Amino acid sequence: MSTSREEFLVRVRAAQRVALRDDGHPAEGALERFPLPVLPVFETPAGDRCERFGSHLVAMGGKLATLDNAQALAAWLAERFPGVVPVTATPEAASAQPLDVLRVPASLHDVEVGIVRARFGVAETGSIWLSEQEYGINALGYLVQHLVVLLDPRDIVDGLQDAYRLPDFASARYAVLVTGPSATADIEGVLIQGAQGVRSLTVVLLPRDGSS
Repeated sequence: MSTSREEFLVRVRAAQRVALRDDGHPAEGALERFPLPVLPVFETPAGDRCERFGSHLVAMGGKLATLDNAQALAAWLAERFPGVVPVTATPEAASAQPLDVLRVPASLHDVEVGIVRARFGVAETGSIWLSEQEYGINALGYLVQHLVVLLDPRDIVDGLQDAYRLPDFASARYAVLVTGPSATADIEGVLIQGAQGVRSLTVVLLPRDGSS
């Protein structure tokens, strides 16, 4: 039996617990606030944080590059993607075409290379964190053929528990942790990358202000 959207929402609201007044009656319009679970604190693994990030990124099919300054980015892009004009959501990629945030998201499937600047990375998983602010258009991270992500080495945290403590999660309307390119495997265990998303993901370690 199908249930209408209105009926479904009525049931959800009825199942929510509400805060009570001193007289035992529900406070008008006040839903009870449940505390979030306490985040555990784990011991920081030994070794260089950037090296751990890079090894986990590569293990998940990603690529890693290191540049000293934004001036070197144009030459690196020309060598890595010859004959291609990337679309960038960050002004640091001066040789690329700036992303028009009013562009129809579906049209990004024609973009060969997209460039973004990650807010931070996670050494434990080799992941990078992006929000709607970094993407400009969220579809940029999924419809382009190749995604290049700039990341300041100083913005890498040790583990996921450290990432969840950052205020970015509370301020972002949309957020995602990306670990490597799109990948899928059939029943025979054959791994195929880029089947349902970007064909490659390259993280470029590049300081935000050009300092090392």
